[in-house]
Amino acid sequence: MKYYIIAGEASGDLHGCNLIKALRLQDPAAIIRCWGGDKMQEAGSTLVKHYRDLAFMGFVEVVANLGTIIKNLKFCKEDIQAFQPNVLILIDYPGFNLRIAEWAKKQGFKVAYYISPQVWAWKEGRVRKMKQCIDSLITILPFEKEYFLEKWNWDVEYVGHPLTEAIRDFQQEEKQPIPTNKPIIALLPGSRKQEIRKKLPVMLEVSRDLKNYQFIVARAPGLDADFYESFFDGYENVSAVSGKTYSLLSQATAALVTSGTATLETALLGIPQVVCYKGSELSYQIAKRLVKINYISLVNLILNKEAVKELIQHEMNATQLKAELIKILPDGEKHKQVIADYQELKSLLQDQETASTKTAALVIALGKSSL
Repeated sequence: MKYYIIAGEASGDLHGCNLIKALRLQDPAAIIRCWGGDKMQEAGSTLVKHYRDLAFMGFVEVVANLGTIIKNLKFCKEDIQAFQPNVLILIDYPGFNLRIAEWAKKQGFKVAYYISPQVWAWKEGRVRKMKQCIDSLITILPFEKEYFLEKWNWDVEYVGHPLTEAIRDFQQEEKQPIPTNKPIIALLPGSRKQEIRKKLPVMLEVSRDLKNYQFIVARAPGLDADFYESFFDGYENVSAVSGKTYSLLSQATAALVTSGTATLETALLGIPQVVCYKGSELSYQIAKRLVKINYISLVNLILNKEAVKELIQHEMNATQLKAELIKILPDGEKHKQVIADYQELKSLLQDQETASTKTAALVIALGKSSL
């Protein structure tokens, strides 16, 4: 069968890669076309557009790039129509993918949505349209199945979180240590230039008072080393690595992490963290009025408590960041509790059969129903 997959971010590229591998195991004759990244391409899919050309975040940033987004939507629809997939698989990235889902359903395509939009956080009204245009909604957070069933009478599929398999695969690999003679503080400032410019300078400022640690930045795929080097002037104990985020985290003593998927990756690798968010002031003020959740990190959302400290917008300054970082270092007052909470998190997410394997089976069954 033919599958068309759309992922718009680095995390979607990772999960799309594992899904492609699972699809090929269960459907060896699969023909796959995708929007995603290097990982999805390497897994055996024809890459149409790279996510680095799609990544716009924040209300102001989306408006500023509206012309590009409209062109991408038009091109995407034309490409799907020409390819005629048995199943269209949408991975997260709701601003773009929900528009494609609505169009695709009208064209008669089967639509699977893997990694549900976080409608329980904001834009809950989207669910009515989602029910009309998505044939199979596949969720990855434990509380989502109950949310959709009880609030919306929609029996969606829960497959577990795909990051557990990504972490498990990494832990089985032969490790290549990052050379340093100091304990490491990992810095994960995000994957987009606009968010890195906001957060990385604040993260780096903390290094001035913790000279006994090496602060190492995880560079995002597709961003040049020169972009990061421009932030490093005047710092003695700062460096960067590329393509080694899991290795960096696994070797780190603690981490400063941008809100998003990386917070869960850090937790599953057992590294104490402080979660950071800082965006444009206008985007933040809009989001503050629309978002209706108590936490921004996946760790805290899944556990439904503040297991890791979140420093948001004005709270994300060098003084508070340093204070919270010290609390989670090995001798810090919060270190043991964070590790204990991570164990609880892992027990909630563990499953013998991987999310990718389950999702591939659901997608294939959906495709067969259209034959």
